[in-house]
Amino acid sequence: MTTHETRVIAEPGKQEFFIERTFDAPRELVFRAFTDPELYVQWLSPMEYSMTLETFEPRDNGAWRYTHTDTNGEIYGFHGVYHMVHAPELIINTFEFEGIPEKGHVCLETVRFEELPGEKTRLTSQSVFQSVTDRDLMLSQGMEGGVHSAYEKLAALLEKLVKGK
Repeated sequence: MTTHETRVIAEPGKQEFFIERTFDAPRELVFRAFTDPELYVQWLSPMEYSMTLETFEPRDNGAWRYTHTDTNGEIYGFHGVYHMVHAPELIINTFEFEGIPEKGHVCLETVRFEELPGEKTRLTSQSVFQSVTDRDLMLSQGMEGGVHSAYEKLAALLEKLVKGK
């Protein structure tokens, strides 16, 4: 398998950032990794964290909530709602980190799964925040490192699943 880089693109002064990554797996499988709870918990956390999925309804108007626990036992909560889940192309949902003292710092995420030749998939995620300050706060709290770590776990999981065909 080829190694692909995860790119986080955050232009100064904008309310959004993008995450791009190509995976060596068919689009349907990459999409499944985002919607199958057994697969989801295997990759969506930084390497050294564990994940607990409390609510997971990947469908139009569904809800979700999970926690990450670090090596010191500190728990970080996240929640949101799914607006649209259109297999195997698109997921639109909200995202809120519960570690911010004031509530209501919600962002809108759009994840697109593009089928590429050779059973590869380009994933592009756009996160739009209510303000530049909110976006910059998320970036400053280690989000980028967490994304890189999680996508490495996702790539390894997909490689294992593809080989297991």
